[in-house]
Amino acid sequence: MFAVANLLLLFSYMDILPISPQLQGVAFYSNIFVLLLTMPVYLARNFAKTNENLLNLKIDNARKTHELEQARRLQISMLPKTVPQLPNLEIAVYMQTATEVGGDYYDFKVHDDGILTVAIGDATGHGLHAGTVVAATKSLFNSLADEREPVQVLQKATKALKAMGFREMYMALTVAKFAGHHLQIAAAGMPFTLVYRAAGNSVEEVTIKGMPLGSFPNFPYQQKELGLNAGDTVLFMSDGFPEMFNQQGEILGEERAKAVFEETARESPEQIITHLVKAGITWANGRAQEDDVTFVAVKVTI
Repeated sequence: MFAVANLLLLFSYMDILPISPQLQGVAFYSNIFVLLLTMPVYLARNFAKTNENLLNLKIDNARKTHELEQARRLQISMLPKTVPQLPNLEIAVYMQTATEVGGDYYDFKVHDDGILTVAIGDATGHGLHAGTVVAATKSLFNSLADEREPVQVLQKATKALKAMGFREMYMALTVAKFAGHHLQIAAAGMPFTLVYRAAGNSVEEVTIKGMPLGSFPNFPYQQKELGLNAGDTVLFMSDGFPEMFNQQGEILGEERAKAVFEETARESPEQIITHLVKAGITWANGRAQEDDVTFVAVKVTI
């Protein structure tokens, strides 16, 4: 009936078949009647399709949430369960991720001769990809930490990560070795390291340029060596702290990060980190954390 009514109206409008006004009215109201009959069916189908899409989206989000939670637990399991206890060093650490799975990483190894190797890193991005790079770096650190110098760890690690074939997935990493009052440090794409000198009550920056691991297999990484004395403190950090934003969109920056450290550098590593964290919270003033923040503070005690 719907098709016939439409055909009659079409013929009338095209002057092909003269149709009386009464018949045109019948055809018009027939269209309205059929439309009213079919509208609930259309709406029901559309509603069902919308519900199906929402259900699929809910299932997909639940799956992703579950996967990220599993990856987060894996990442946490790869971090040291305890902080090394050494007679000549006092150590404190802090990590706060910006997402379920962050790209920051830290690790320690105490060698038989008493040397302490420290690593702090930052994988590109967040989520599962970052977690994958962190897992690979953890494995490499376990196998390479016994290398005599930090620069050797970086040289071998970058070749290994490159060979794994990760696409646009890299790891910035600082490796340092504490041997008595002697410090060796090498870096691959990480922010500066800060060293507090107790004798002069001053803070110096140790900046070492280098590409993140996995970018170039034969990159010529550099290494620096420093003398340390009792009371000196070395602060390693990821870029999440100096690159923290406040509500006005201003970045905290390297100079403010250094100044915050100077305010409490003579205190214990635990107190230093507590002060840094509080300063970051005050600076952000409620703005959500956009990147992982990690600190490792090491103080020479004797």
